[in-house]
Order: sequence, then structure tokens, then C-alpha cells
Amino acid sequence: MKNIFLFLLMAFVFTACGEECYNAPQPIVFEFVNSDDENLITNGTLSNYSIQDENHVSLQLTKTDDNKVILENVGAYNGTKNYTFYSNLKVFDFSIQSSEFKGGCDGYQINKLTFTGIAIDVTDEKGYYKITLE
Repeated sequence: MKNIFLFLLMAFVFTACGEECYNAPQPIVFEFVNSDDENLITNGTLSNYSIQDENHVSLQLTKTDDNKVILENVGAYNGTKNYTFYSNLKVFDFSIQSSEFKGGCDGYQINKLTFTGIAIDVTDEKGYYKITLE
């Protein structure tokens, strides 16, 4: 009986110390459109754009096949960070509020995205944000 108990105890210890897991924040995706709901990257109107954080460090952006923009590596922190979107059409500010993920794994989750400054129309499309720039 003692051997079985030791075996089970050791099995539990080794499985409990298994691979570490990490939950990265969900990606933030923007689609930029005009007032006629045409994608501004597709039609060539939005040709130059970038995003910088509050320390003037540029974010890595990835353009998808359907001409949306993914913000890479944002939200992995506790608190709020401010960002500025620069383009040949408009400049606007936004902030991302994140917190530690409360679950079985380490990680972070994005709690809130707030747009400030110049009046822009932003719609949460469940999976991406549609931003009307014209």
C-alpha cells in the first residue's frame, strides 16, 4: 500500500510540473473603410500607415489577405497603454487596457480598447474593429 501511495504521489508531482502554458492576448484587428464601406487598403486610398506606442516605438503590423491590419504583440501587460495611429488620411489615438489572465495558465487578456481624439466612427464587428476614416 505504501508503494502504491508513493507511486501515485510521484506521478502527481511529475504531471503537475508538466509543460508551462501561456495564454497570449487575443489579436486586435482593424479594417479601415470609407463612408461607402469600401476597404481603404483595397482601393489604394490608405497607402501609408503605422502605429506607435506611448514611448514612440513602432508596432509590428500584419496585413491580412482581406486587407485588414493585425496589431502584433499588444496587450501582454497589466494596465493601460496608449497608442497613436498615423496615416496619409488621419491620425488618431487609442488605448488598450489589459490584465493578467485568471485561469490555469499564465497570460494576459485585453479588457478594453478605447479610441480618443479626432472623431472617427468605430464599430466592433465581433473579431475586428471597422474604422471609418473618410
